Amino acid sequence: MNTTITNKQINKLAIPAIIAGISEPILSLTDAAIVGHTPNNATESLAAVGIVSSFLSMLIWVLGQSRSAISSIISQYLGANKLDEVKNLPAQAIAIILLLSVLICLVTLPFSNAIFKFYNATGTLLEYSVDYYKIRIIGFPFTLYTFAVFGVFRGLQNTYYPMIIAIIGTIINIVLDVILVYGITDIIPALNLRGAAIASVFSQVLMALMATVLLLRKTPISLKLSFPFNKELPKFLQMIGNLIIRTIALNLALYFATSFATAYGTNSIAAYTIAINLWFFAAFAVDGYASAGNILSGKLFGAKQIETLVKLSQRLTKKALIVGFIMAGVGGVFYFPIGTVFTSESEVLSKFYEVFWIVLIMQPFCALAFVFDGIFKGLGKMKDLRNILVAATLVIFIPGLLISDYLNLKLHGIFIAFTFWMIARGVPLIIKFRKQFSPQKQKH
Repeated sequence: MNTTITNKQINKLAIPAIIAGISEPILSLTDAAIVGHTPNNATESLAAVGIVSSFLSMLIWVLGQSRSAISSIISQYLGANKLDEVKNLPAQAIAIILLLSVLICLVTLPFSNAIFKFYNATGTLLEYSVDYYKIRIIGFPFTLYTFAVFGVFRGLQNTYYPMIIAIIGTIINIVLDVILVYGITDIIPALNLRGAAIASVFSQVLMALMATVLLLRKTPISLKLSFPFNKELPKFLQMIGNLIIRTIALNLALYFATSFATAYGTNSIAAYTIAINLWFFAAFAVDGYASAGNILSGKLFGAKQIETLVKLSQRLTKKALIVGFIMAGVGGVFYFPIGTVFTSESEVLSKFYEVFWIVLIMQPFCALAFVFDGIFKGLGKMKDLRNILVAATLVIFIPGLLISDYLNLKLHGIFIAFTFWMIARGVPLIIKFRKQFSPQKQKH
């Protein structure tokens, strides 16, 4: 017998997920907004935040996919009433992720100078990027750990605790940003860009501690590492493998975009930093309904309630589109004031205003892509997600970017390429879902 999924159930999961989701890009947005107004080398500081955030996002998104994999497995076992069979999986999965994160820290730190030269950073911009990165990378393992714990909560149909953790972490980050970047006269010296990095790390450590306490006190899941390995660990690793390849393709697009923007000049990369972080903010807002799709689709698939799954996809699509249009509308209303939040440099603002409209137009397309991203993650169909994103990056985004660069479209070309990239990510997923789960298919 099919279980009805109500709007109340969807919103109960989606709204906290939206709040938690937008808290993630707020960390980078806060750094950008505050350092963009520092008295010394504000444009270079803002550009450094953009370059380093792009590289860190790549690292975090590659290994942060553990959240989706853990959530998918746990939600499916919850739907099948077999949660006891995977209780020791999270501890094993988190241990693997933490080992990989520490290894990445050790490997990238000695080569940080070369890494950001690869992003076309030179001179003061390169120096600032390296200094900022060497502090921010300390928080990397804590962020991945928190992501993995959030995956456990999501699998258990709980987005409330991740929301609380994210809100507190974001508030602490904002307060510390202001204090450490600008300083307090005769008490704390102004640390400028380094202060922003320290504030981010402190909030990441705090969020990891809060996640641990809530997981141990409020769920039946233990973080004690036990053996033998869970039978679902190979499936988890396979999911992670597919998602890592997918995320590498995603970040290949972000790398090319950031690299080209940097090559167009300091003002261009600063403007790109503002635009891309606002895009991430809007994307994470829409991603709340994608999270609901991830959580509920896994449970429904585990319970073999396919008809309800199809209805869920239809509801989530409508809701995500509404959020997408709202984000575009809000951006349109506050088109010019938004830019001044991040910088007062007229040349940077001019370049930002030239392309921000493209970011706004993208929002409905992002909504569709993210919702079906979430549903496919919940279903555990990571191979499909991998293949579609790799194709979208190699066949649509990179050629589009190269053509636009040849035509001298600069920042316009970057965001036009992103728009077609999002369309190429979303449409194939919608077609695949309908082919597999349409009512006609279920009758055969």
